[in-house]
Amino acid sequence: MTGAPVSTGPGRLLVAVYGLFALAAGARAAVQLSTRFAEAPLAYVLSAVAAAVYVVLTVALARGARRTALAACAIELAGVLVVGTLSVFDPAAFPHATVWSGYGSGYGFIPLVLPLVGLYWILRTREPE
Repeated sequence: MTGAPVSTGPGRLLVAVYGLFALAAGARAAVQLSTRFAEAPLAYVLSAVAAAVYVVLTVALARGARRTALAACAIELAGVLVVGTLSVFDPAAFPHATVWSGYGSGYGFIPLVLPLVGLYWILRTREPE
C-alpha cells in the first residue's frame, strides 16, 4: 500500500474520467427520459442510474470518501455485469442501449474496465497518517 490519498496522482485522472462519464451518461439519460421514455423505460432509467453512480463516484473520489467510493465502484461493476449479461442474452428486454448494455460496448467497454481500475486504485491507496 502507498501513502497516497485516493484523489492524488492517477486518482485525479480517475476523478476526471468519472466526471466525464457522469456528464455524458446524465445528459444521455436526461434526453432519453424527457423525449422517448415510452420507447424503452427500463433502458433509460438504467442510464440515469449509471449517471447517478458516476456522480457519486466522482464526488467520493474527489473528497477522499473511500468507503463510499468503494461501495459505488462495487455497485457500478455489478450493474455493468448484470445489465451487460442481460442485454446480451435477452436483447428484447433492452430495445435501446443503456450505458452498461453489452458491457459498455457503446462507450468502448470503458464502463466495464473503469470500476476495476477504480477498485484497484481505492484498495491500493490508503489514508495518509
